[in-house]
Amino acid sequence: MTDLPQAIHRGLQPFAHLSAPNASLYRRVLRVFARAKERFVVHLRPEDVAAELNRESDDQLTQALEKLVEWGNLRADADTGRVTSVEDFHRKRFLFQLTAAGQAAEQAIALYEEAIGRRGVLQSVALSDIADQLQSLVVFAGHADPDPAKVHLLLLSLAERFSSLADNAQAFMASLRRAIDFSDGDVEGFVAYKERLIDYINRFIADLANSGARIATLLTELEARDHRALLRLAARREAADAVPEGADEAEAYGRAEAAAYASWENRWQGLKDWFVSRDAGRPSQARLLRQSAVTAIKQLVDAVGLLNERRSGRSDRSADFRTLARWFAEAPDEAAMHRLWRAAFGLSSARHLTVTAETVSAWKDGDLPPGTPWRDAPPVRISPQLRRTGSYERRGRPNKIQDRSQARRLLLEQADREAAETAAARARLRTGGPTLLSELDVLDPRAFRLFLTLLGDALAARHPGESEVKAVTGDGSMEVRLSLVPDGGQVEIHTADGVLTGPEHLIEITDLTGA
Repeated sequence: MTDLPQAIHRGLQPFAHLSAPNASLYRRVLRVFARAKERFVVHLRPEDVAAELNRESDDQLTQALEKLVEWGNLRADADTGRVTSVEDFHRKRFLFQLTAAGQAAEQAIALYEEAIGRRGVLQSVALSDIADQLQSLVVFAGHADPDPAKVHLLLLSLAERFSSLADNAQAFMASLRRAIDFSDGDVEGFVAYKERLIDYINRFIADLANSGARIATLLTELEARDHRALLRLAARREAADAVPEGADEAEAYGRAEAAAYASWENRWQGLKDWFVSRDAGRPSQARLLRQSAVTAIKQLVDAVGLLNERRSGRSDRSADFRTLARWFAEAPDEAAMHRLWRAAFGLSSARHLTVTAETVSAWKDGDLPPGTPWRDAPPVRISPQLRRTGSYERRGRPNKIQDRSQARRLLLEQADREAAETAAARARLRTGGPTLLSELDVLDPRAFRLFLTLLGDALAARHPGESEVKAVTGDGSMEVRLSLVPDGGQVEIHTADGVLTGPEHLIEITDLTGA
C-alpha cells in the first residue's frame, strides 16, 4: 500500500473532497467503492455506482468521478471489454477503482468517525475476563517451565481486554456528562432513560467493586511470584520476529527483546495503576471511576428532581416577583412598603460606612433621634487619605491590636440574656392543654413573637380542607397543635405590638426541651 504522506507529497489530495462543494455526493460515492472492496469487487463502472446510489448515471455523477480521479482517490482505466464498434472505442468509457491513497483516506475517515461517535460502555464482562486471565497467569507463574506461547497469548488477550475496558470507560464517562444535560422535550422518555441509566451504572459499580478487589489481589500475588519472568517470556517471543536481516543477530535480538520487555512493563504498570492504589494521595483509576460514577448518579437524580419540580408547577422567580409587586400595590402606606422591602430583600440602614471621630462626636453632641433624615443630620466627614488613596491605612507603623475581651464579654452576656428570655417566653407560652385563642393572656413582646412563629409553622403545615394540624419548630424545641373551632367566629389578641385577628382555634403548645 502506498504511504499516504508520500502520496500527498506527490500532489495527491485524497481529503480535498471533504471541503469541496457537493461533499456529501463525494462521500456517498467513495463509500460505494469501499463497500465494493469489502466484497472483493475491484472495478466499478459509472452505471454500477449509480445503481448503488439509486440514481441515474448523469453528468453530475460523471463529474464527481472525474474529480475524485483528479484528487487521487480513484483511478480510471479504459473500459474496452464492451467495445463492439469504432464509435464505442472512441467514446470515453472507464472502469474506476480505489487507489492506495484513496483507501488509506477512507480508513482514516472511518477511524475518525468511529472515535468521535463512540459513546462507550461500561464492560462488566471485561472485568471478569481480566480476572480470569490473571488467574491463569498465576497458575503459569507457579510452573517451573511455563509455555512461552500460552503465556504470550494470555498477555496479549489481557492487554487487549484491558485497553478496551479503559477506552470504553473513558468514552462512556465523557458521553455521560453530555447526557446529564437534558431538554424539555419528551419528559416521560427522559425520566425513563435516566432510570435505566442509573440502574446500569449501579450494576457496573457493584461489579467493579467485586471484580476490582479480586484483580488487585491477583496482581499483588503475581508480583510476589515474579511477574517479570512472564513478561520476559512474551518479550523474547516477540523479539524473535523483530530481528532485522543483515545485522548482528545477538545485538539486534537484545535490543528487540529490551524494547519489547519495556513495552510489557509499561502495560503492566498501567494495569496496576488502574486497580491498585499506591497510597492515600494516589487512588487507583478504578476507585476514581467509581467516584465519578457515583457523582454522575447524584447529578442524574438531581436532574430528574429538577425536572419533576418543573412539572409540578411550582412558582418560579418571575412568579415570586409578581406576587411581591402585588403586595407592594396593596400596602396601606409608605411605611408598610419600607417594612416589606426590608423583609423581602434583607436590607436595612447602611452600617458599613466608616466615619471620623469628629463626626461621631458631632452626632453625640447633637442628640439626634434615629429617624433624623440625612439632609438634616451633620455631614459625614471623609478622611482626605481615603479620597487620595482609597484606603484609611497610613504609612508607617501598623495600628495597635485592639483588646476586644470586653466586647466579647458583652456579647456573651447578651447571648445569655436572650437565651434566658427565650426560655421564659417558652414557659410563658405553655398551655398545659387545649386552650382557646380568645382565652390567651396578654403576651409580652418576646413571647408574642415566638407565638407568631409557632402559629405560622402550624398554618403552613396544614393542608387545604384540614381543620387540625400538628407542627414542631425547626429547632425541635416546641410543638403546637391547632384545631379550628366550628362557628367560633373571629377573635382578637391584643399585644404591645398590635392586635392579632383571626378565626377561633383550640391551641395546645408543648415545650419539648423539658425546661
